[in-house]
Amino acid sequence: MARPGLATRLYQGEANINIVGRRKVWFAVAAAIVVISIGSFIVRGFELGIEFAGGTSFTIPATTAEGTLTQTEAQEAVERAVQSVDPAAEVTAAQKVGNGADASYTVRASALSPAEAEQAKAALVEDLGVPAEDVSDNQVSAAWGGAVTEKAVLGLIIFLVLVVAYLIVRFEWRMAVAALLSLLLDLVLTAGVYSLVGFEVTPSTVIGFLTILGYALYDVVVVFDKVQENTRGITAGSSRTYSEATNLAVNQTLMRSLNTGLVALLPVGGLLFIGAGLLGAGTLKDLGLVLFVGMGFGVISSIVFAAPVLSALKDQEPKIKAHTARVLARRQQRSSDVAPKGERTRPANATESDEASVLAGSAPRPGARPTAKRNTTNRGGGAGNRPSGGGKRR
Repeated sequence: MARPGLATRLYQGEANINIVGRRKVWFAVAAAIVVISIGSFIVRGFELGIEFAGGTSFTIPATTAEGTLTQTEAQEAVERAVQSVDPAAEVTAAQKVGNGADASYTVRASALSPAEAEQAKAALVEDLGVPAEDVSDNQVSAAWGGAVTEKAVLGLIIFLVLVVAYLIVRFEWRMAVAALLSLLLDLVLTAGVYSLVGFEVTPSTVIGFLTILGYALYDVVVVFDKVQENTRGITAGSSRTYSEATNLAVNQTLMRSLNTGLVALLPVGGLLFIGAGLLGAGTLKDLGLVLFVGMGFGVISSIVFAAPVLSALKDQEPKIKAHTARVLARRQQRSSDVAPKGERTRPANATESDEASVLAGSAPRPGARPTAKRNTTNRGGGAGNRPSGGGKRR
């Protein structure tokens, strides 16, 4: 009978992908990406939006008497007007809002005094040849952004405390620690991408960060629930180690995680690439980017980071450590029993990793059931098994 294809084995949880066994590789990759992200925080920093950095924003129509303005032309027009009153002022890239006759551009500049803002607005009206009521300015204090940040951090702390408490009650503290580290990794990596890309940090970004936490937690709980199911009473047997049972749970929930992630990323991707990219809805790109990157990292981290962290923590538990040694010793004994006489079961120059690879080859495949012991009792009615007295069978 032909062996099922990879897609079939993935859906059946029998792909036997060694994810937990390569946890050192995943930890090294995660550490490298975290270092890159932190380096970006230090070198590049974040492009704070007007709500956090403070400043003056100007809104001008996309259509003037001379035609339709491009994004670059709108930015240059505001730059000329602002620097005519303050040569040291800085102007950021213009963002297009709306389409058709109602389309407009929003351009943020450095903080100006009310008098300077009025002068810059008058210069814009004269330069573009548009009615004064079509050009507006808005001054935002950085204190408002600070208040938003403070409340967001407070909400994040409360959320993490509640998450840890729930996971400790629902599972155990090691699973709570693994889930918390996975959430923090998701946040750091998403913030790193935001810093590298240079998108503005706005209130929409903060909302997006809080949103991805709940999504990433959902995927981790799904994996851990399957881990708990596979490892219940595991120390009473000797067929699988805790790491192997955890890896089995990851394989069994792999397609569920990927399908859920794909379904969630499709509308968010449309929001980011179509809404912000093709249609020019600049106000959507902040929320779209943080959701797209955060959800993607959330799925990946729940598979290749949360479960391996849990396995590493559980392997330090004395009871699990003794169980693992017992399982490996039993497999080693089986290998010795089937090895030809006169041959060593382990070469003199073999390393521990080589031995682990050999032992892993003897590990039961996902979905396999323990082999029942055969009854070695002689059922042929031999003399040694006949009941005493030699009576006839009734």
